[in-house]
Amino acid sequence: MSTSKDTFYTNLAQTTPFALGYEISHAEGSTIYTTDGRAILDFISGIGVSSLGHGHPAIKKAVIDQVEKHMHVMVYGEFIQEAQSRLGEELKLVLPKEIDSYYFVNSGTEAIEGALKLAKRVTNRQQIIAFEKAYHGSTHGALSVSGNKVKQAPFLPLLPNIDRIRLNELTDLNKITKDTACVILETIQGDAGVRIPAYNYMQALRNKCTEVGAMLILDEIQCGIGRTGKFMAFEHYNIIPDIITMGKALGGGMPIGCFASKKGLMQQLSENPMLGHITTFGGHPVVCAAAAAGLKVLRKENLINQVQAKAEKITSLLVHPFIKEVRNKGLMFAIDLDSEERVQKVVDDCLANGLLTFWFLSTAYSFRLAPPLNISNEDLEKGCAIILAAIEKTTH
Repeated sequence: MSTSKDTFYTNLAQTTPFALGYEISHAEGSTIYTTDGRAILDFISGIGVSSLGHGHPAIKKAVIDQVEKHMHVMVYGEFIQEAQSRLGEELKLVLPKEIDSYYFVNSGTEAIEGALKLAKRVTNRQQIIAFEKAYHGSTHGALSVSGNKVKQAPFLPLLPNIDRIRLNELTDLNKITKDTACVILETIQGDAGVRIPAYNYMQALRNKCTEVGAMLILDEIQCGIGRTGKFMAFEHYNIIPDIITMGKALGGGMPIGCFASKKGLMQQLSENPMLGHITTFGGHPVVCAAAAAGLKVLRKENLINQVQAKAEKITSLLVHPFIKEVRNKGLMFAIDLDSEERVQKVVDDCLANGLLTFWFLSTAYSFRLAPPLNISNEDLEKGCAIILAAIEKTTH
């Protein structure tokens, strides 16, 4: 009789020859437990997904209650479903009043696809401006506006009419013209190694898009939902995008994506042609129930206001001669070491000693941290001690 591990390696499609390969028993709070009794402190939250930790009781209750009522009943947008409406009400409490229409999909990358389509539909233009070193997902459209040429190469041709500019280079904004349908940017660039825009740059970008009538799409999939110490990272820059994409932490541990904009713009996807963007499982009631519960927890437990203090604790603890730079916005961290080899050794050693960190796809000399927003100070101290011990081992 085959085991779960046998099936994983034999029958399930693999994304890498180097899967971590631990068999998971359960997860609770900031800790993941394996079937052989190991406890792994989670410092990446499933790459930003489990921002309220694992198994938050309010989210579990919302999921169970919704399952008792109903699961999928009809494709998205046809029936009025309470769970979807509750999630809309929660978003209305925290998003700018100008962003008042929300389209729920299955993942962040699908949210990117919907946002790109919306921008083309609204502007009747075709040119897209994306950024060097961007990451927006791996479907064809999202991959097209991402910046990793190695990952793109086997899947060419991708979307046409895409030009690229560099973050924080004001002169590059001249490439945005009246032919531009949209500019798409991660508000904080994640896979590039947590690259943070300058305030004046974001102001200038917003102004340029307004001047030429291009839609500004801000990708908040990784940096949104409280991760940076604001509900949305763009709040740090006193701007409002035309279109927002969300995912990851929005679902409270369940799979979801969302693109959002003004009602008058979003409505254009419902006409000329009708069904301009459609999804079978988007807005799944169980997922929406979890997401609404998670947003309520975020508000009621005042977690966003605790982010900066926890971030400062990590920064104060992670001091070592081999740490060349610590970049962060809130609890979204990149830790630069002096070599790719040292990064590999540190990440591996951390995991061997009960701490989950992770790499970036495109920044080999850095590793990432994104602990749950409600992680305890005790666990933060424990995790940082494991990191420092791992770095120290590489000196021998």
